[in-house]
Amino acid sequence: MAAESSDKSPESEGIKMTSKPTTPVEPQPESDAICLKPKMNLLNGITVIVGSIIGSGIFVSPKGVSKGTGSVGLSLVVWVTSGIFSMIGAYCYAELGCMITKTGADYAYIMESFGPFVAFLRLWVECMIVRPCSQAIVALTFSFYVLRPIYPDCEPPDTAIRFLACLCICLLTFVNCWDVKWATRVQDIFTYGKLLALGVIIVTGFIELFQGKTQYFNFDNSETDVTKIALSFYSGLFAYNGWNYLNFVIEELKDPHKNLPRAIFISCILVTVIYTLTIIAFHTTLSIQEVMGAEAVAVIYADRLFGNFAWVVPIFVALSTFGGVNGILFTSSRLFYAGAEQGQMPEILNMIQLNHLTPTPAVMFVALLSLLYLCSKDIYALINYVGFATWLAIGLAVVCLPYLRWKQPDLPRPIKVHLIFPIIYIIATIFITIVPMIAEPFDTGLGVLIILTGVPVYFIFIYWTNKPQCIKRLINGFTQTLQKLLVVVAAEKATAV
Repeated sequence: MAAESSDKSPESEGIKMTSKPTTPVEPQPESDAICLKPKMNLLNGITVIVGSIIGSGIFVSPKGVSKGTGSVGLSLVVWVTSGIFSMIGAYCYAELGCMITKTGADYAYIMESFGPFVAFLRLWVECMIVRPCSQAIVALTFSFYVLRPIYPDCEPPDTAIRFLACLCICLLTFVNCWDVKWATRVQDIFTYGKLLALGVIIVTGFIELFQGKTQYFNFDNSETDVTKIALSFYSGLFAYNGWNYLNFVIEELKDPHKNLPRAIFISCILVTVIYTLTIIAFHTTLSIQEVMGAEAVAVIYADRLFGNFAWVVPIFVALSTFGGVNGILFTSSRLFYAGAEQGQMPEILNMIQLNHLTPTPAVMFVALLSLLYLCSKDIYALINYVGFATWLAIGLAVVCLPYLRWKQPDLPRPIKVHLIFPIIYIIATIFITIVPMIAEPFDTGLGVLIILTGVPVYFIFIYWTNKPQCIKRLINGFTQTLQKLLVVVAAEKATAV
């Protein structure tokens, strides 16, 4: 998938519009190199993680957790355990991220540990299906909640929902292409908005608790089927998904060795506390059966408690999901960028806009895929088929930690976690991956087939380097045309990594 230029120099083909240094140079705080710049501080890092985690999950996932647990007490156990599970994974990623300071997160770690083939399969599923599908779903959720107050007595028209989702993605694509600071500012503002929304729900929940509304807090009718409980963790972990997103943009984080672990720990603890208090608030008013029957738990909760002001909650949810779309777009584009940097994605995706210093081609490609998935009516089914692959890949990335301790003990490790943490995480990942496979073998089988579609792609576009000259010229010509249209150049490296 990378442009081929093995037989001709870059200068002769005209592919590179900038020259790259032949030897590493000393780090320059204010380098003029055309590359991704470290513009994000600790607060930006926290809002990227919190804003990416808190999307539609907490407003939608309570239904899935409740179905798999059967009681409020057990559902709270799942929510807290999911948070702890995410924090352990984040702790492991802190060591990996400080050790391998490359954009791409688990893709970069798997590449370093297990080589290009396994890394490409991870990249293929995540880039071509999981990320754009997730963005399309969150954009659709945003549209639904924006239109909900306009259609209080019926479902909003499907065409209107999809059109507004397109506008959402296109607007945020422009923001992310124009300036990294604009994108982080959007993330900051909407993160504060969603925290305000959840704060309102939590405060009203405490008011209900003080009034003695505790009748639903018990373990009555708790589920005993292990497979159903495991599936409930899928919903809980879906709501926490995004704790690893800052690792995808680590090259743009100031002082990453200090700010990455701080941002991860603060964010994961904050989100776990907020989620737990939100679920408690919901169940001061709603029974487990009511939550299981609700498509949008927060809306039902608002209808019960807020009266004429119930419309405020759909607006808050829309703000939350808008920030979620921005977070997915911001971090996903860096994954495409990292793949192109390793020669496993088209070369154009590793290029930087000359004036704005943003990975414009990668941002636009993510947006284009998301818009294409908006045309499908099977988005949810598709992402369900490969959902297990996400946790499998994250688990494999955590395996990299003890593996690299063994194979490359001399790598710099500003943070060094106790091995008990990756062991716990790996065992838990096996549980939440294998059990649902047994429970839903058909969906898992389809997911495996989707993953395997990356095998011929890898051997044709990446492994096969001795392609005919006509194909190489075609690829190079396409790359040059896009370079001119987008005014982008090959990224330079100002520092050795």
